Amino acid sequence: MNNTSVYGSVEQSLFGHTQEGIPVHEYTLINKHGLMMKVLSLGGIVRELWVPDKNGRFVDVVLGFNSVEEYERNPGYLGAIIGRFANRIDNGRFQIDGVTYQLALNDGGGKRPNALHGGVKGFDKRVWKTFAEVTPEGPKVILKLRGHDGEEGYPGNLDVTVIYTLTNENEWKIEYFATADKPTIVNLTQHTYFNLNGGGKIYNHCVLIRAEKYTPVNENLIPTGEIAPVEGTSYDLRKQISIKEAIARLRNEYPNLKGFDINYVLSENHENIERFAGSVYSEVTGVRMEVYTTQPGLQFYTGNYLQGFQGKYCQIYDEHTGFCLETQHFPNSPNHENFPKTVLRPGDIYHYVTRFKFLIG
Repeated sequence: MNNTSVYGSVEQSLFGHTQEGIPVHEYTLINKHGLMMKVLSLGGIVRELWVPDKNGRFVDVVLGFNSVEEYERNPGYLGAIIGRFANRIDNGRFQIDGVTYQLALNDGGGKRPNALHGGVKGFDKRVWKTFAEVTPEGPKVILKLRGHDGEEGYPGNLDVTVIYTLTNENEWKIEYFATADKPTIVNLTQHTYFNLNGGGKIYNHCVLIRAEKYTPVNENLIPTGEIAPVEGTSYDLRKQISIKEAIARLRNEYPNLKGFDINYVLSENHENIERFAGSVYSEVTGVRMEVYTTQPGLQFYTGNYLQGFQGKYCQIYDEHTGFCLETQHFPNSPNHENFPKTVLRPGDIYHYVTRFKFLIG
């Protein structure tokens, strides 16, 4: 498939097959300015994203792998759609209407195990139904998936649509939609690791997050339920600061932490309005990425647990070689009444939008 117009182009090719023999396709999107994104039907994974630097050269600003086999392992969830529930749920347990549900405990790093990122085989490891088109807004890929009742312990059949558009405004726009046939919980996000230098450590990136509050966590990275001000803490990123300095400041306050892995509160009125959430700037390439979202939270993660595996271009992905800005609802929301609600009921539509906008300088 090759779809080209004045608004951009989309090309489909076979990327490989899963261990079960399911074909995985790759879609190459190019907008009218030459920005290029490569998307896999496996996990909705964004494998490459090329944007121009201050010298007019294009740089691939996301971490990724070269084969289906590597993505089927993918311990860091590189580039993938996360669901049915992104982030952590304490002890993998929650209630809806008085009924208790138990999820797989696939995050056992602490004293008390958690459910993490949808389970053992979450949406990141499923092959999605995909098709692509070019529109006046730019080229796009539409991804569809059904999460079945009881899958990974979640109740209800969940029908999900995620749309990626590489807009002609130089944005990566993500739209999330979901409906369910019985009450369930939903929290979808995108787990791409960015490196605006195109490789190496992220320390010379400068970050700003427009959030006055955050959700403190316990030793297992589970929110305590408090919504606390960032004022006077090392989590205050309201003024642009280098990631190196921000991590040093954080470790000075919390010596046991490797870096950031924390949820920021973007809005307390929970209105479904797109707003500026933050930005990251590379002094090396001059690339600035701005984040806009309708989601109430933003998880800032500095790649603290990347395990030293080899990725694209023979690069080694270890600690602090990429960062994530995961727009989302709050971790462990089903177990905190004061957090934004994540229960989706029949007849309701889950719908959120996130944009990553790329600028030079």
